[in-house]
Amino acid sequence: MKNTIKNIKKGILMVALLATVIGFAKDSNSLINKGAKKTAIVLKNVKAGNLLTIKDNHGIILYKEEIKTNGLYTKGFDLTELPDGAYVFELEKDLEINTIPFTVALSKVTFDKTDEATYFKPYVKQEKDLVYITKLNPELKETTINVYAINDNESTLRFSEKIENTQSIEKIFKLTKGNFKIEINSGNKEYTTFINN
Repeated sequence: MKNTIKNIKKGILMVALLATVIGFAKDSNSLINKGAKKTAIVLKNVKAGNLLTIKDNHGIILYKEEIKTNGLYTKGFDLTELPDGAYVFELEKDLEINTIPFTVALSKVTFDKTDEATYFKPYVKQEKDLVYITKLNPELKETTINVYAINDNESTLRFSEKIENTQSIEKIFKLTKGNFKIEINSGNKEYTTFINN
Protein backbone atom coordinates (compact mmCIF):
# COMPACT_ATOMS: atom_id res chain seq x y z
CA MET A 1 0.00 0.00 0.00
CA LYS A 2 2.87 2.37 0.85
CA ASN A 3 4.46 1.69 -2.56
CA THR A 4 1.16 2.44 -4.30
CA ILE A 5 0.86 5.80 -2.50
CA LYS A 6 4.51 6.63 -3.34
CA ASN A 7 3.92 5.81 -7.02
CA ILE A 8 0.74 7.93 -7.08
CA LYS A 9 2.62 10.87 -5.53
CA LYS A 10 5.43 10.49 -8.09
CA GLY A 11 2.85 10.35 -10.91
CA ILE A 12 1.11 13.52 -9.68
CA LEU A 13 4.47 15.29 -9.35
CA MET A 14 5.46 14.29 -12.90
CA VAL A 15 2.11 15.50 -14.32
CA ALA A 16 2.49 18.84 -12.49
CA LEU A 17 6.05 19.24 -13.78
CA LEU A 18 4.99 18.39 -17.33
CA ALA A 19 2.10 20.89 -17.13
CA THR A 20 4.53 23.58 -15.97
CA VAL A 21 6.96 22.91 -18.84
CA ILE A 22 4.11 22.89 -21.39
CA GLY A 23 2.82 26.16 -19.93
CA PHE A 24 6.21 27.79 -20.42
CA ALA A 25 6.50 26.35 -23.92
CA LYS A 26 3.31 28.16 -24.97
CA ASP A 27 5.05 31.50 -24.37
CA SER A 28 7.39 32.81 -27.01
CA ASN A 29 11.01 32.44 -26.01
CA SER A 30 11.22 31.66 -22.29
CA LEU A 31 13.86 30.83 -19.76
CA ILE A 32 13.07 28.49 -16.89
CA ASN A 33 15.42 28.67 -13.94
CA LYS A 34 14.94 25.40 -12.11
CA GLY A 35 16.64 26.65 -8.97
CA ALA A 36 19.31 23.98 -9.15
CA LYS A 37 22.55 24.27 -11.10
CA LYS A 38 20.85 23.62 -14.44
CA THR A 39 19.01 26.33 -16.34
CA ALA A 40 16.66 25.15 -19.07
CA ILE A 41 16.21 27.27 -22.16
CA VAL A 42 13.01 26.88 -24.16
CA LEU A 43 12.83 28.43 -27.64
CA LYS A 44 9.69 28.41 -29.73
CA ASN A 45 9.46 28.44 -33.54
CA VAL A 46 13.03 27.40 -34.29
CA LYS A 47 14.05 25.84 -37.59
CA ALA A 48 16.69 23.31 -38.47
CA GLY A 49 19.84 25.24 -39.29
CA ASN A 50 19.24 28.06 -36.78
CA LEU A 51 22.37 28.73 -34.72
CA LEU A 52 22.38 28.98 -30.92
CA THR A 53 25.47 30.47 -29.26
CA ILE A 54 26.54 31.64 -25.83
CA LYS A 55 28.90 34.64 -25.94
CA ASP A 56 30.72 36.58 -23.27
CA ASN A 57 30.66 40.38 -23.08
CA HIS A 58 33.65 40.54 -25.46
CA GLY A 59 31.78 38.61 -28.18
CA ILE A 60 33.83 35.43 -27.69
CA ILE A 61 31.78 32.33 -28.48
CA LEU A 62 31.76 29.90 -25.54
CA TYR A 63 29.15 27.47 -26.91
CA LYS A 64 27.78 26.89 -30.41
CA GLU A 65 25.08 24.54 -31.64
CA GLU A 66 23.23 24.19 -34.92
CA ILE A 67 19.60 23.32 -34.19
CA LYS A 68 18.58 20.07 -35.87
CA THR A 69 14.75 20.15 -35.65
CA ASN A 70 11.85 22.50 -36.33
CA GLY A 71 9.42 23.72 -33.66
CA LEU A 72 10.29 23.69 -29.96
CA TYR A 73 13.88 23.57 -28.65
CA THR A 74 14.68 22.77 -25.01
CA LYS A 75 18.04 22.17 -23.39
CA GLY A 76 19.57 22.42 -19.92
CA PHE A 77 22.77 24.38 -19.30
CA ASP A 78 24.95 24.55 -16.18
CA LEU A 79 25.74 28.27 -16.32
CA THR A 80 26.97 28.45 -12.71
CA GLU A 81 30.42 27.20 -13.81
CA LEU A 82 31.00 30.35 -15.88
CA PRO A 83 33.21 33.08 -14.37
CA ASP A 84 31.38 36.11 -12.96
CA GLY A 85 30.37 38.44 -15.78
CA ALA A 86 27.84 39.30 -18.48
CA TYR A 87 26.83 36.80 -21.17
CA VAL A 88 24.23 36.39 -23.87
CA PHE A 89 22.38 33.57 -25.60
CA GLU A 90 22.02 34.38 -29.31
CA LEU A 91 19.60 32.56 -31.58
CA GLU A 92 20.48 33.37 -35.19
CA LYS A 93 17.63 32.80 -37.62
CA ASP A 94 17.41 33.54 -41.35
CA LEU A 95 16.79 37.30 -41.03
CA GLU A 96 16.91 37.99 -37.31
CA ILE A 97 19.00 37.46 -34.19
CA ASN A 98 17.28 37.05 -30.82
CA THR A 99 19.41 37.86 -27.78
CA ILE A 100 18.81 36.72 -24.20
CA PRO A 101 21.34 38.37 -21.87
CA PHE A 102 22.23 37.00 -18.44
CA THR A 103 24.77 37.60 -15.71
CA VAL A 104 26.68 35.25 -13.46
CA ALA A 105 27.72 36.48 -9.99
CA LEU A 106 28.95 34.19 -7.22
CA SER A 107 27.59 31.13 -9.07
CA LYS A 108 24.13 32.72 -9.30
CA VAL A 109 22.60 33.16 -12.77
CA THR A 110 20.27 36.12 -13.36
CA PHE A 111 18.11 36.80 -16.43
CA ASP A 112 16.32 40.08 -17.10
CA LYS A 113 13.48 39.60 -19.61
CA THR A 114 13.39 43.36 -20.32
CA ASP A 115 16.93 43.15 -21.77
CA GLU A 116 15.95 40.58 -24.42
CA ALA A 117 16.18 42.03 -27.94
CA THR A 118 15.69 41.16 -31.59
CA TYR A 119 18.04 42.44 -34.30
CA PHE A 120 17.05 42.19 -37.93
CA LYS A 121 19.74 41.07 -40.36
CA PRO A 122 19.99 42.58 -43.83
CA TYR A 123 18.89 40.55 -46.84
CA VAL A 124 21.26 40.73 -49.82
CA LYS A 125 20.24 39.28 -53.17
CA GLN A 126 22.14 39.32 -56.45
CA GLU A 127 20.45 39.17 -59.85
CA LYS A 128 22.99 39.46 -62.69
CA ASP A 129 24.73 42.83 -62.19
CA LEU A 130 22.15 44.17 -59.69
CA VAL A 131 22.45 43.74 -55.92
CA TYR A 132 19.36 44.32 -53.76
CA ILE A 133 19.74 45.15 -50.07
CA THR A 134 16.79 45.30 -47.68
CA LYS A 135 16.83 45.62 -43.90
CA LEU A 136 14.08 46.10 -41.35
CA ASN A 137 15.15 48.75 -38.84
CA PRO A 138 12.24 49.33 -36.40
CA GLU A 139 14.41 51.08 -33.79
CA LEU A 140 15.72 53.56 -36.41
CA LYS A 141 19.34 52.70 -35.67
CA GLU A 142 22.01 54.42 -37.71
CA THR A 143 23.06 52.08 -40.51
CA THR A 144 26.13 52.35 -42.74
CA ILE A 145 26.53 50.55 -46.07
CA ASN A 146 30.04 50.27 -47.55
CA VAL A 147 30.76 48.65 -50.92
CA TYR A 148 34.38 47.66 -51.61
CA ALA A 149 35.91 46.45 -54.88
CA ILE A 150 38.40 43.64 -54.31
CA ASN A 151 41.43 43.39 -56.60
CA ASP A 152 44.43 41.18 -55.80
CA ASN A 153 43.47 40.92 -52.11
CA GLU A 154 43.22 44.73 -51.81
CA SER A 155 39.92 46.45 -51.02
CA THR A 156 39.00 49.84 -52.46
CA LEU A 157 35.96 51.70 -51.10
CA ARG A 158 33.60 52.38 -54.02
CA PHE A 159 30.48 53.55 -52.18
CA SER A 160 29.55 54.53 -48.63
CA GLU A 161 26.25 55.74 -47.21
CA LYS A 162 25.06 56.49 -43.69
CA ILE A 163 21.31 56.00 -43.26
CA GLU A 164 19.47 57.57 -40.33
CA ASN A 165 15.84 57.59 -39.14
CA THR A 166 14.74 54.97 -41.66
CA GLN A 167 12.58 52.03 -40.63
CA SER A 168 12.81 50.03 -43.86
CA ILE A 169 16.09 50.24 -45.77
CA GLU A 170 15.93 49.34 -49.46
CA LYS A 171 18.90 49.84 -51.81
CA ILE A 172 19.81 48.65 -55.29
CA PHE A 173 23.37 48.69 -56.61
CA LYS A 174 24.51 48.08 -60.18
CA LEU A 175 27.97 46.53 -60.06
CA THR A 176 30.48 46.15 -62.86
CA LYS A 177 32.34 42.91 -63.46
CA GLY A 178 34.58 41.89 -60.58
CA ASN A 179 34.60 40.92 -56.92
CA PHE A 180 32.97 43.05 -54.24
CA LYS A 181 32.54 43.11 -50.49
CA ILE A 182 29.45 44.71 -48.95
CA GLU A 183 29.60 45.68 -45.26
CA ILE A 184 26.46 46.73 -43.42
CA ASN A 185 26.87 48.14 -39.90
CA SER A 186 23.78 48.62 -37.76
CA GLY A 187 23.26 48.63 -33.99
CA ASN A 188 26.89 47.67 -33.22
CA LYS A 189 26.58 44.62 -35.47
CA GLU A 190 28.40 44.10 -38.75
CA TYR A 191 27.20 41.95 -41.64
CA THR A 192 29.49 41.14 -44.57
CA THR A 193 28.56 39.71 -47.96
CA PHE A 194 30.90 38.89 -50.86
CA ILE A 195 29.67 39.29 -54.43
CA ASN A 196 31.39 37.76 -57.48
CA ASN A 197 30.00 39.43 -60.56
